[in-house]
Amino acid sequence: MKKIAATDALELSISERIQLIEDIWDTIIAKAASVELTEEEKKIIDARLEKYHQNPELGSPWDDVYKRIVDRQ
Repeated sequence: MKKIAATDALELSISERIQLIEDIWDTIIAKAASVELTEEEKKIIDARLEKYHQNPELGSPWDDVYKRIVDRQ
């Protein structure tokens, strides 16, 4: 396999770069199940889930979080 540098992608057209990103993303998704969480990451997730179960009204729906992020830009 030929190695390319990130700067090589700048020589591609916008549509070619978008296709490249899609192709790379597809390879990541295909192997996502093989990514293991560390014990520390699992503890963090479990703790956050427990806090949510104790007080679910304190959380925000994803749509609200996304809107806040987009509005900041």
